[in-house]
Amino acid sequence: VQLVESGGGLVQPGGSLRLSCAASGFAFRSYAMRWFRQAPGKERELVAGISSAFGWTVYADSVKGRFTISRDNAKSTVYLQMHSLKPEDTAVYYCNAQDTYWGQGTQVTVSS
Repeated sequence: VQLVESGGGLVQPGGSLRLSCAASGFAFRSYAMRWFRQAPGKERELVAGISSAFGWTVYADSVKGRFTISRDNAKSTVYLQMHSLKPEDTAVYYCNAQDTYWGQGTQVTVSS
């Protein structure tokens, strides 16, 4: 089983990034997928989630209207499109498959 995140980096406030998480080794289309993040000195928190069957989504209040989670079951990939980024979005972002599997994380830094 592998979850491999990509797309992180350094971006200025107000900028955009798209994170990707490529999955393999399990039945991706049957798993709800989530993005979490963890900032230095803080607990890991749920950012966004998407269901397996109907693509229902849920977002943390802090990212509603700015972030969009989506999935491509044919590619076994989940995405997190992030707009209007703020310094407080700086964190390591982790991909998660239904509380079972975790990726290694990708760093997002929002700074001028």
